Amino acid sequence: MKTLTHILFSSIEICALFAVAATIQAEQIQTTGTPGAPSATTTIDGKQLPPPEPKFGGVIKDSAVDSKPWWPPRVVPPKGAPNILLIMTDDQGYGVSGTFGGVIPTPAMDRVAKMGLRYTQFHSTALCSPTRAALITGRNHHSVGFGIISEQSTGYPGYDSIIGVDNATIGTILKENGYATSWFGKNHNTPSYQYSTAGPFDQWPLGMGFEYFYGFMGGETDQWTPYLFQNTTQIFPWIGKPGYNLTTDMADEAIKYMRSLNAAAPDKPFFVYYVPGGTHSPHQPKMQWRDKFKGKFDMGWNKLRDQIFANQKKLGVIPQNTQLTPWPDELPKWDTLSAEQKKLYAREAENFAGYVAYTDNEIGRVIQAVEDLGKLDNTLIIYISGDNGTSAEGTTEGTFNQMTAYNAILNLPMEVQMKAYDAWGDEMTYPHMSVAWSWAFDTPFKWTKQVASHFGGTRQGMCIAWPGHIKDVGGIRTQFHHMIDIVPTLLEVCGIQQPDIVDGIKQKPIEGVSMAYTFDSANAKAPTKHNTQYFEMFANRGIYHDGWYACTTPPVPPWMLGTAKLPPVNDYKWELYNLSEDYSQYNDLAAKDPDRLKELQALFMTEAGKYQVLPLDNSVLPRLLAARPSATAGRDVFTYSGELAGLPPSDAPSVLNRSFTITADIEIPPGGAEGVINTLGGRFGGYGLYLLKGKPVFTYNMVDLERFRWEGPQALTPGKHSVVFDFTYDGPGFGKGGTGLLKMDGKEVARKQIPHTIPFLMTIDETFDVGVDLRTPVDDKDYKVPFRFTGTLDKLTIKLAPEQLVAEDQKARAEVIACVNN
Repeated sequence: MKTLTHILFSSIEICALFAVAATIQAEQIQTTGTPGAPSATTTIDGKQLPPPEPKFGGVIKDSAVDSKPWWPPRVVPPKGAPNILLIMTDDQGYGVSGTFGGVIPTPAMDRVAKMGLRYTQFHSTALCSPTRAALITGRNHHSVGFGIISEQSTGYPGYDSIIGVDNATIGTILKENGYATSWFGKNHNTPSYQYSTAGPFDQWPLGMGFEYFYGFMGGETDQWTPYLFQNTTQIFPWIGKPGYNLTTDMADEAIKYMRSLNAAAPDKPFFVYYVPGGTHSPHQPKMQWRDKFKGKFDMGWNKLRDQIFANQKKLGVIPQNTQLTPWPDELPKWDTLSAEQKKLYAREAENFAGYVAYTDNEIGRVIQAVEDLGKLDNTLIIYISGDNGTSAEGTTEGTFNQMTAYNAILNLPMEVQMKAYDAWGDEMTYPHMSVAWSWAFDTPFKWTKQVASHFGGTRQGMCIAWPGHIKDVGGIRTQFHHMIDIVPTLLEVCGIQQPDIVDGIKQKPIEGVSMAYTFDSANAKAPTKHNTQYFEMFANRGIYHDGWYACTTPPVPPWMLGTAKLPPVNDYKWELYNLSEDYSQYNDLAAKDPDRLKELQALFMTEAGKYQVLPLDNSVLPRLLAARPSATAGRDVFTYSGELAGLPPSDAPSVLNRSFTITADIEIPPGGAEGVINTLGGRFGGYGLYLLKGKPVFTYNMVDLERFRWEGPQALTPGKHSVVFDFTYDGPGFGKGGTGLLKMDGKEVARKQIPHTIPFLMTIDETFDVGVDLRTPVDDKDYKVPFRFTGTLDKLTIKLAPEQLVAEDQKARAEVIACVNN
């Protein structure tokens, strides 16, 4: 029940907001310079983007001598609109950063906090693509087609991974209002089947209002050899640069961009969207950063959790009455582990911490560059720690190669893991850590990334600084807010309205609320203006309303990666929490207040209907394997000639779970030839057909656990030859074995039967290459990239048999489970 004081306070606030809005509207059109002169500028009302072309204001006569030229004024943002640096890291829960009580120093984030404010109830969606879609559109993730990551998209409006033309991004809005817009780092908001040079590019950063893009496509990439693009062109800057790492390269490029912009147009405000891959898997910092944390995690995950919890209370980023949620029975306590397990797990955490610190250090360089340009005093900086909670995708053991976990190989033998101990994090590994560390780094909450129902999956540390405008520097804000609130905050700060029409399309309303009211120290403890927010991911659900929170209990742990049997979505258990008294979701009140729970359950369904959440779907792997639009759909024969590099897996022939034949018609010059004929994937999983010292070789890399090899007995002689690899699959089912035959000019030269194949994902960020390999080799013992083919490749033909799978979703899930259990 609101008191009279609250009502009066709210009324005063509303009046003040109307007054501010009226002022902004009155000041919306600002012109400078002589109308028609080349130096004239104007702001726009922003309701229609691009704005209508202004009427020609000059004079046209028969002769130029008697005429008067006139230039349309250049569009600029409203006077005083700040530069914007929007930063978000990846897969970091609330207890990761030192800024929010973690044990890993994050001085760049500390700097933003000391210049501005820390927010202790700020939320994501629990998963990468959806959070990022919400962040750049100001709308709920299902509203803009990102109810799930793009690789699991399905043919429903809330899940098709398409940001529709009626949901203009902040990039488009700011660009059309006179900002220079750029995007550095991870782009997980382009449909996974549109990564190739065939486009279309309307769902790439350049098509979403960002005038410059330097980053990688998809959810993750190898930081040593990234799947990297400059605008829409794939680039390979690490070639010839030993020690290259994308985390540093990206900071270098952002700094270079800002300096170049300042030289060309020093008065033009910038919007830099800076989203590094750290600390999504693979955890790949430069080794000196990993080594800084040697021995720092020997105390184990349980004591780490206690330490973070104490730090958080000391810093005031959790209430003093917060209770630390219990350690889950599904995860072992540190004291029960063997000495070898402790050694391995401590290395995993050292490597992760190094990646966190390294990423923050490079962010600090970007912030310092803003100051060096003299622009810090008029730059709004938003720094969000993580796009979701810390990831549980490393399984209970952790892994030196995340591709094992993605293929449902959930527990690797300790002796296999320890072989990678010294290399953990370098270019020869693609690592992740035990979920027990992830749970600890989400302190004080339960659960992890993927779990939208609990704050271990959705609570993010966030800082905002705006020198000269935020007076309560170092302050803490406790209002409940969400990723969808960033766009309306930026628009209010910049004095820019949400457009009604963009490119002739009526726009959907922005669904978030501005957080700018929290900047004023007088509003430090004001009630939140974000009163209702739903959460949903894989049918794990939550609903916040006026300080209360109802949510489902996850029926299986996220580290099972969708391989466990799930109940129907309507059979999930529900929990209830009073967040005004219970910050960490410790005390479940569902049994004590069933009527309130029912009200909130009904409210969830109302919100679900409003924001395209339906139909609810708790499947994981079946959605990953679901058919979606692509250039390969319906094709079973693929033909290539000459050299081709960088074709994304979505546009390449998939040899998973089927029989296939690869035929290469080649010509060997005098003196012989060698090099790659065809490869998909590389060091961490994939296949390669190549000539090695003239001998034909086919290597099948079973996610860096085994390599199966077929090799001809002799080098090919000069002249034309046909090299064929024919594989007969032992299906139906996932990951079955098969028999491979290597043939030269119609004669069998090698035969091998293998017990299993890759079931689900051969690669994420490596590409399909013909005549060259520009990423990582399928076998480091055989060759070094690029290993170009030195003969002539007349034609490469790949023929695919139909997939030998069970089509129905429920049966497909059963196949997945059977594959894992066997």
